Amino acid sequence: MDIVGFLKSQFICHLLICYIFIVSGLIINFIQLFTLILWPINKQLFRRINCRLAYCISSQMVMLLEWWSGTDCTLYTDPASYPKYGKENAIVILNHNFEIDFLCGWNFCERFGVLGSSKVLAKKELSYMPIIGWMWYFLEIVFCKRKWEEDRKTVIQKLLNLRDYPEKFWFLIHCEGTRFTEQKHQISMKVAEAKGLPKLKYHLLPRTKGFAVTVQCLRNVVSAVYDSTLNFRNNENPTLLGVLNGKKYHADLYVRQDVPRDEQECSTWLHKLYQEKDAFQEEYYRTGAYPAVPTTPPRRPWTLLNWLFWALLLLYPLFKLLINMINSGSSLTLASFAFVIIIASVGVRWMIGVTEINKGSTYGNNDNKQKRK
Repeated sequence: MDIVGFLKSQFICHLLICYIFIVSGLIINFIQLFTLILWPINKQLFRRINCRLAYCISSQMVMLLEWWSGTDCTLYTDPASYPKYGKENAIVILNHNFEIDFLCGWNFCERFGVLGSSKVLAKKELSYMPIIGWMWYFLEIVFCKRKWEEDRKTVIQKLLNLRDYPEKFWFLIHCEGTRFTEQKHQISMKVAEAKGLPKLKYHLLPRTKGFAVTVQCLRNVVSAVYDSTLNFRNNENPTLLGVLNGKKYHADLYVRQDVPRDEQECSTWLHKLYQEKDAFQEEYYRTGAYPAVPTTPPRRPWTLLNWLFWALLLLYPLFKLLINMINSGSSLTLASFAFVIIIASVGVRWMIGVTEINKGSTYGNNDNKQKRK
């Protein structure tokens, strides 16, 4: 292992990265709170400012993938569609198989300049999560309880509010509703069998209601639906902890474009889409490539520059405080600092744990339990 790789694997480096992310994130959340006074005065200015503030947070995560880990991202797509990416509003369908698939989705957004304004359909619990959850609140992210009877009215209203959004945006959606596991897959295929739908080998059965409503509500502002299928070469199993350790992965993303036309067609179209995604997945496992032209979108410097800005701003006072504490020689002060380090370590591990598959949502499992009652 070279010296750079060794340093990337050290916990003290991870702690400093997380310190910068947490402190800068809370500062930005605090600034976002004050932007609320703009909403009744100039809603579009409020939105533009919060897109840039949100970029300061989310780009730090992308920086880890692009610059710290050095992960390669190859895009497979139709050359005719490529020039449109980032220049039109779009709904992006993502598969949900890996611990860092959300990060690769953000990387896709960053390469085409829409990271700060990107939207998601997220579970309500995430809105209470400091930094990212709070950032999403100011971005007008669509949160749901994943109980359609309770969500429908709220989701529709929030989607309709995005029709006059001043920035180009991509709306990222996991139509499977939860991350793939073998247990959830077995349950999902039992549902497919009961409904007379074709079974899938590599995906869960897509949930069509949320997708159909999203398409209908955003029809006048969204130009296309991008179906994206993510895989990693050599059967890599990427994790956020691996990225933090500086491990380099090789991501392949297949993107194709289409537009379903009405609510009934959305349901049929989506089921057909996932059957095709299964076939593409099979092809990828067999050949190691997708049936499209590979290209590598240029990596932009802004994620790194943003992180360096916050690092220079926040590390100096931290080191100065640490030196003063050591010079003081107070055992109570040093013990307090050690306690803070322990708490920070636990916090870092908790944040990483949020992305781990074995600690993921039980959403698909709970659905099955409800049907048995």
